[in-house]
Amino acid sequence: MSQHVLVVEDEEKIALLHRDYLASAGFSVTCFEQGNGVIDWVRENKPDLIVLDLLLPGMDGHDICKGIRAFSNVPIIMVTAKVDEVDRLIGLELGADDYICKPFSAREVVARVRAVLRRREPTFFEKAQALIQFNEDNLTANIDGRSLELTLVEFQLLTTLVNNPGRIYSRAALTQCIYSDHRVVSERTIDSHIKKIRKKLHQLSDRCEFIHSVYGAGYKFECPELVSA
Repeated sequence: MSQHVLVVEDEEKIALLHRDYLASAGFSVTCFEQGNGVIDWVRENKPDLIVLDLLLPGMDGHDICKGIRAFSNVPIIMVTAKVDEVDRLIGLELGADDYICKPFSAREVVARVRAVLRRREPTFFEKAQALIQFNEDNLTANIDGRSLELTLVEFQLLTTLVNNPGRIYSRAALTQCIYSDHRVVSERTIDSHIKKIRKKLHQLSDRCEFIHSVYGAGYKFECPELVSA
């Protein structure tokens, strides 16, 4: 599905230019010619990015940006004919992600849109955190809306791996992470805990193998969905 860009621009020629170039770049585009109604539309339709002119009939760009930021972190690129640094700073302080001053080329707008969207893509760590949420108060993990009860050691092991997706932990490193008193335990102890965690995870979700064994090295947390998403 193509990413949806909202263009809020009162100059028809500029709005059509934005629309045509963004559409040619693979985006779906909606255009508004005034500020009134933009905030409600964004709340209802949740675009992937907004190209927002500063000077608009009705509600201006600053007020629109401020209103949207009250409920959404959607990326916003402000566009203005003003070149005063104060105006740019006000826009950025209100939550704009980037600023373009007129005159500019349509290609520059497309490039800025792509750059801001790339910066806003969730990291591997953020994807892992979205996949499994932890509650330290009751030692549970939540996956696909279902709660998984863990022992203290299992909780510490799983949070260590999930909070560092893709990183390979040796059994010795995992032992140091979960046993603060530096007790001596065998590598089989870690293997036993990992086996129990895997069993619980499989009972809760079969979407993928979460904890992977790396021969001769240890364990890592990884899910194919996080890499391809």
